[in-house]
Order: sequence, then structure tokens, then C-alpha cells
Amino acid sequence: MSDCTHDCSSCGQTCGEREAPQDFSAPMNPLSHISHVIAVMSGKGGVGKSLVTASLAAAAAKAGKRVGVLDADITGPSIPKAFGVHDRATADELGIYPVLSPGGIPIMSLNLLMESETEPVVWRGPVIAGAVKQFWTDVVWGDLDYLFVDMPPGTGDVPLTVFQSLPVDGAILVTSPQDLVSMIVTKAAKMAQMMDIPILGLIENYSYFQCPDCGAKHPVFGQSKLEQVAAGLGLPILARLPIDPALASAVDAGILEDYAPNPLEPLVSKLPE
Repeated sequence: MSDCTHDCSSCGQTCGEREAPQDFSAPMNPLSHISHVIAVMSGKGGVGKSLVTASLAAAAAKAGKRVGVLDADITGPSIPKAFGVHDRATADELGIYPVLSPGGIPIMSLNLLMESETEPVVWRGPVIAGAVKQFWTDVVWGDLDYLFVDMPPGTGDVPLTVFQSLPVDGAILVTSPQDLVSMIVTKAAKMAQMMDIPILGLIENYSYFQCPDCGAKHPVFGQSKLEQVAAGLGLPILARLPIDPALASAVDAGILEDYAPNPLEPLVSKLPE
């Protein structure tokens, strides 16, 4: 092709200029030692990926694991808000230093590098993907058992960069009861499988609302088809999360780490060792 850039990471399998497979893995910062990288993803926005990422990180930290959170949703970062983190990240010749949450969890998000939290990020895809890659190569994460990556929605540049550049040990797929979401999540699952990323399982958010008076569970968004989706993909169901106003309030107040009981605590034992 006349406009070929010879960057085969962005071309299709049928491209006539495609060369032999390349290794796009990026080295982590020399001062970082990370045992496992877990990506939390979904093909669609608004299903609760950030909530699951933050809750799982808080649960793992409570269990005594050393964890960090990489906010790869560059244009819609919400991880700092959930943890009540508003300080700006610092840097020196050794790299960029993540900001610690009140509970001691290192967090890196573009919001922690911006002059204003409400300043929009109007960047093209390759620039956004490059920023995510820098969060791996330039950030001094220290010694971590788990680095949780909050992925943006879709199957575009950033998920491709994360899967190709970072040593992802597993992906967790977040869905909700609607048919449309299930269909799009299936696309995300197939992307992970195409990239040879192990999928740990499915988490359904907004599964039901439990009446505080009678205890009855109401499927606000319709009857779940999670079993069919999981069976079709050959994946386990990791958790069903209810609609919980108290959890939403904790996120808004930036005190997610204090929320109890954390519904994802049982999931920590199912993470790669």
C-alpha cells in the first residue's frame, strides 16, 4: 500500500504489506516489579468497569495483597474520584510516581497529570494509546502483586495496546442484564481470545435491586441472560452485583475503600497466584 507506515500493529490480517509477527511488548519501569496484570474490560461504556476495578483493588488490598490501579480510560478517567484522590502525580529522572489512595493503593490516571480534573482530553487514538503505554514504561509502581487496568469501552487502540504491550495475565469482563450489552461484551471476549488473553470470567453489574424492607430482589433492567452468555463463551460467572445506593454514595464521596461489605472480596482468591 502506498500509505503503509510499516507499523503492522495497526493493520489487518489480509494486509499485503504485513510482515512477520512482531513483538510489541514494552518493558516496565526498572523500579517496578509486578507479578500479575489484570485487565477489567467490556465492549460498552456505562456498565461499571471502573467500579469493578476499584472494588476489586480495594478487596485485594484488604486481603493483604500489594495492588495498584492503572486507569487506561484516558478520555473518561473515574478511578481517582472513586478513591478520593485529587493530588497531582510527580516525576523525576527515574519516572512518574503514582498517587497513593487513603488506603495506600498507588493510582495512575491522566486526571492526576492535568491542571484541572474537568479539562477534556481531545487526543487522537494513537496518542491516547501512547499515554497508556507510558503508564507502564514510565511509572514507578514499586513491588505489586496485582496491577489492575481499568480499560476504556470498545475494542480499539487502547485495548489493543494494553494486550500487546503489557503482560496481561487475565481479563475480567463486566456486563449488565440488557441484551445489547451482552452482545457487545461478547465482542470484547472474542477480542481477548484473538489476542490469547486468558479470560477469568464474567461479572454482571446492576443485576438486581434488593428491597431494604422485605429483602425481595427486583431485576430492574430485566431478566438476566448471564447464564446463556457465559455458557456460550465457556466462561465462569464470577459475581452478580446489585444496584446499591450506598455503594454509589461511597464512590461519589471518594471513600470506596471504606465501603463494606465489599461484594468482590470472595473473588480475590480466584485471581492468578
